[in-house]
Amino acid sequence: MNKEISHFLQERIDAGDFPSAVYLVAENGKIVYHDALGYAVVEPELIRAKPDTIYDIASLTKPLATGLIITRLVESGKLDPNEPIGNLLNEFYSSLNADITVNQLMMHTSGLPDWRPFYLLVDTPDDVPQSIANTLPLDQEPVKYSDLNFLTLGFIAERVTDLPFETITDAIFSALGLGDTYFNPEPGLRPRIAASEKGNEYEKNTCVELGYLTERSDSLAQTFLRDYQIWGEVHDGNAWFMGGVGGHAGLFSTAEDVFKIALQFLPNYTTLLKPETTELFHRNFTEGMNEGRSFAFQLASTEGSTAGTLMSPQSFGHNGFTGTSMWIDPAKDRIFVLLTNRIHAHPLPFVNINSVRRRFHDLAVAALDKNR
Repeated sequence: MNKEISHFLQERIDAGDFPSAVYLVAENGKIVYHDALGYAVVEPELIRAKPDTIYDIASLTKPLATGLIITRLVESGKLDPNEPIGNLLNEFYSSLNADITVNQLMMHTSGLPDWRPFYLLVDTPDDVPQSIANTLPLDQEPVKYSDLNFLTLGFIAERVTDLPFETITDAIFSALGLGDTYFNPEPGLRPRIAASEKGNEYEKNTCVELGYLTERSDSLAQTFLRDYQIWGEVHDGNAWFMGGVGGHAGLFSTAEDVFKIALQFLPNYTTLLKPETTELFHRNFTEGMNEGRSFAFQLASTEGSTAGTLMSPQSFGHNGFTGTSMWIDPAKDRIFVLLTNRIHAHPLPFVNINSVRRRFHDLAVAALDKNR
């Protein structure tokens, strides 16, 4: 542990930003600081967070699972990143979105909107690809972060490999020797899992605001927008609708397992990719646009990123809605993992913890630099 980091995060817990936090800071492939604070579960009982507490890592699923899988397919020649998705998914063949490429999906430059409640729009999870294919692209900024991009990449991975997405990820995580990273954790693991929101009030309110809760969809909302304490189940409504598995969300993991996956994005440690392939994760493919984007990641050069002020500009990372984040500084060979459950035991609106993430990273970088 690091006293300054732990003290800061405990202050934010006491202030009500989130009930628990587990952090991990690594350098040169080795863990330097690792600590757990607060309560992973507040309702319906009190359970303290531990270093091996399992969190719903939400959108960290995008780079840690989908991004890694797509990169492996590209590296092996099984997938051309410039291939129009109309050639890869039948549902897109004659759609308005047929010419979107794999690269555009990976860099969030497809023009697809950020989110849609598919559980209110289609009858079964099998209908989701067609619904995305029929979704009108938006007139918007060049880079637009979108769940639909990585949902589509998950479907592409399944079609290219002819395997279910969960089977693909299980094989990768098994190869890395991970014991605590999976979709749909077993019920017996519940005491080790950090709890999420009580019900899906945030998504329900969003559906109301955007006009998706119609007379037809109200009964569907009662089915797919839960009203009980979400604990040990994926929080994201679309992932829940799709059986807990999505290319955009659904993974559960620990800080140490996230660190082990993060090593795959660095040339000195990767066992799943060629060292030179890892350049894709810190190369800016959207130079001059509103965000700096690489393969599956945002770059620290992006104005307002959560990297903080002390990381190298080519550092890359990702956040998760539930309160999670992971950043990698390839220039300094450093990895930063912060897992919280900010959506648990907190009334709406949830606290925006981006300033906490930035401060955590600055404290961690300063501590590592001081040790040199």
